[in-house]
Formats: sequence, C-alpha cells, structure tokens
Amino acid sequence: MNLRVVVSALLLLLTPVASLALDALPSGDGPAVLTIRANGAEHVLDAAALRALPAETIVTETIWTEGKQTFTGVRMTEILDRLGITDGTLTLVAVNDYRISIDVDDFTPDGALLAYDRNGAPMTLRDKGPIWMVYPYDADPRFRTEITYANSIWQLDRIEISD
Repeated sequence: MNLRVVVSALLLLLTPVASLALDALPSGDGPAVLTIRANGAEHVLDAAALRALPAETIVTETIWTEGKQTFTGVRMTEILDRLGITDGTLTLVAVNDYRISIDVDDFTPDGALLAYDRNGAPMTLRDKGPIWMVYPYDADPRFRTEITYANSIWQLDRIEISD
C-alpha cells in the first residue's frame, strides 16, 4: 500500500479524536453559568451543559455553613481532562470579581468539586451559587488549610487557563 494513502487514512482516523479533546465540553442554549477560556477557545456552559457532565457528590462540613452539607457537581479534574489541560495556571473569577489563581498541578481527582447543588437544590447567588468550588474538607487534613479555604471560591462564573 502507498505510504501517502496510509498516512492520509491515519490522519482521518485521528481527526475526530483531536477535535474531541479540544471541545469535549457540552454547550447549551440557556444563560451562561460558567465560561471557560482555554487553548484560545471559549467554552460557555449553561446549567444543563454543566449537569450533563459526570456528577459527583460529597458530604462535608464547611467553615461557612452549619452541619454536614451535601454538594453535587463536577470535579475540576474532569473539566481539565476534557480540555486536555495538563499544566498552567487557572484564574477563577467570581461574579463580584474576586479572583484566585491555582496551578493545574494542585487539582487532584479527590479534591475540588464545582458544586451546583447544595443539599439537593440548585444554589442561587444568595446561596453562594450558581457554582461554589468546594473540597471534601472532612476527608483529609490537607483540605483544611487556609489556602484551601481561600480557594473555595463561590459565585464562580469564569475560569481562565493560561500556560
């Protein structure tokens, strides 16, 4: 078989995989809940698109609430994996322009959750929503530090990822 034909066939097979890695986040038609800028692209997720991602639930106490709270959302590592992000810095920005910067390396599969539900109900702006980045604070002492608490940004609406 001709080498040019083989290379062309391989490129055709790999093209869908490459496009999946670059745009593996769902999109929606509703009002934006979270906007992510990465790799020169902007990904706008509405509530339905965010809920279409694999959900996880954690039960933990926080320093801002009373008693155990149940949070449901998507792991930050899931977002990073879908975007193919393996290094760089994330700037997370809240509705009131509070911003934090976190290295990609600081996110672990058992860590940060972009929570959209608390105790079975969607979070509103008055209730630290629509997205609150929480950690399983009770699960491990490494999630009970001043840095982790400062990184627990609520009313999150934008993430910018830079190299």
